[in-house]
Amino acid sequence: MGQYSIHHQLVAIVPLFILLLPNIHGWGDDGHVIVCKIAQARLSEAAAEAVKKLLPISAGNDLSTKCSWADHVHHIYPWASALHYANTPEALCSYKNSRDCVDYKKGIKGRCVVAAINNYTTQLLEYGSDTKSRYNLTQSLFFPSHFMGDIHQPLHCGFLSDNGGNAITVRWYKRKQNLHHIWDSTILLTEVDKFYDSDMDEFIDALQQNITKVWADQVEEWENCGDKDLPCPATYASESTIDACKWAYKDATEGSVLNDDYFLSRLPIVNMRLAQAGVRLAAILNRVFEKKLAMSI
Repeated sequence: MGQYSIHHQLVAIVPLFILLLPNIHGWGDDGHVIVCKIAQARLSEAAAEAVKKLLPISAGNDLSTKCSWADHVHHIYPWASALHYANTPEALCSYKNSRDCVDYKKGIKGRCVVAAINNYTTQLLEYGSDTKSRYNLTQSLFFPSHFMGDIHQPLHCGFLSDNGGNAITVRWYKRKQNLHHIWDSTILLTEVDKFYDSDMDEFIDALQQNITKVWADQVEEWENCGDKDLPCPATYASESTIDACKWAYKDATEGSVLNDDYFLSRLPIVNMRLAQAGVRLAAILNRVFEKKLAMSI
């Protein structure tokens, strides 16, 4: 089995048949599974018990089986499509919440992946309260578990003008694809095929080793938002926008050919973003279910 240097990090994304709505599928199923497997392994006892109770029996106490749920319910909740991304003006290379958290199709401000993470995290605070919750708390768990993956995919905070890279057609080696799909799926699948003998479990194990060894001194910073015990999705979006400018869009103009240079230099970005998503999702759920998170409803 090819053991690509663990320092190049690992990870990201998914089967080609899922691209029914390419502008909103962050990472694809495989990447979302990875994020949730990382997160569930890091849950505190209280959070693990809460997640177990909120998951349906069919999930077998495996959060990762439901982490792509939000990608498959658009026919039921069409309004949720805008909650998967937060696109920005071209070339500014910065995310500004008051400007960029907008459902542009509907013209509704405050509807984007940043607001969605805050909203559903707030709903989860009602878990365990004496009064019956106003919300379906199982769905309140599924949505942010998915959106934490989306917001860490750089092109979910890409440029509005090209729909987060969906409108940019390039060649991945010899195969024609859009840039968004390459970041959703192709970089990860190429990595797993080349360096892990198509074994996703081995790949996940290597990523988890990176979290505990290579990135160990960064994990606390990933988990925290300064001195506040709050989720900070605007920060996550800003990071993704910077990565989109610096890595995703660079050298990937319409019609360009992306080969080893692009692939090998972008692997560390894809891998770290997925690791950060899993670590941060766990941190948020731990604070919510340990009642250490205070948010205004």
